[in-house]
Amino acid sequence: MNNYKYYHGILNLKRECLKKWDEMESSQLTADTAGDVIRKAKEDNVYFVSLQFSDIYGIAKSLTIPVKQLESAFKYGVWFDGSSIEGFTRICESDMVLKPDPSTYAIIPWLTTEEQATARLICDVYTPENKPFEGDPRYILKKVMKEAEEMGYIYNTGPELEFFLLKRENGIKPLSHDVGGYFDLSLDKAYEIRRDMTNALEKFGIEVEASHHEVAAGQHEIDFRYDNALRTADNVMTLRFTLKATAEKHGLYATFMPKPIFGINGSGMHVHQSLFDLEGKNVFYDEKDKYKLSKAAYNFIAGQLEHIKAIAAVTSPTVNSYKRLVPGYEAPVYICWGQINRSALIRIPRYTKGKEQSIRAELRCLTQAAIRTWLLL
Repeated sequence: MNNYKYYHGILNLKRECLKKWDEMESSQLTADTAGDVIRKAKEDNVYFVSLQFSDIYGIAKSLTIPVKQLESAFKYGVWFDGSSIEGFTRICESDMVLKPDPSTYAIIPWLTTEEQATARLICDVYTPENKPFEGDPRYILKKVMKEAEEMGYIYNTGPELEFFLLKRENGIKPLSHDVGGYFDLSLDKAYEIRRDMTNALEKFGIEVEASHHEVAAGQHEIDFRYDNALRTADNVMTLRFTLKATAEKHGLYATFMPKPIFGINGSGMHVHQSLFDLEGKNVFYDEKDKYKLSKAAYNFIAGQLEHIKAIAAVTSPTVNSYKRLVPGYEAPVYICWGQINRSALIRIPRYTKGKEQSIRAELRCLTQAAIRTWLLL
């Protein structure tokens, strides 16, 4: 009898929550934007939709629904068991809701054929009471960006993502795909692979600016255009699973592990940062300063230097992260900033006359091990 009352109570709670979702109009998912996505999905011959989100460690999670359920997903959300997701809820409060963000609609190119396509939507996580889940990394970043906006700032970021391509021989071995070095041409065996990666990213709407071989054998880098921190974090998650899927097609394994092979350079994620005002002007720029940095820029740099040890708990969360942060491999080991030295914790790229919008600070200690992308940014 007690069990019956318990489950009956849970069902009533769900009914009440569904009623609230039906009555309340979302401030982000308007009928127009959701309707646009539904119409676009029909035009793209979409049969399935991958609803993606992240756990507290930044690991991508996905739930696939038939496209006929898309309208319901926008209207009511999609229920899931939050207690089975790392860092979310306890089993006694497991009901949670995925709320798709229509601005993240894209076709997954390698899951698309002439007959049918698969789309993806990145989701926000909500409680049964239709409130944003406080432990959702994407919501945490949204909240911080709103605080910055109230101060008159837009936080822009542009990452450089390094990764290794490893061979698959009787499993995955720490054997690099080639013996090329930095910007090598003749020894670079991954040009076609990076080309396929770039083409796939472009189909997701990510504007790739450059790709090249990195310093270590089998190591590569792909850079994409900066944007506000939320869009950048979404793009990083997209880039990670896109690169892994593309490498798999070529019989290789893409890893973002900070130090997969001892004795050579490790992989980091250097993040270029700047603050713009609400009119789109870079507040880091000051023409009169020696380094063309404003007082706001110096304060920003000082704040990160002051708190970097605490920040490292999020940006470098594994033992392997610190195997990368050692002398001799262009990784920072001292709390300092500079302009020319690429081993500095924060590097200030050289100013190019006429490109005031490009003044920025590059944080170089970040790694991608269990990367908590939204928390990191």
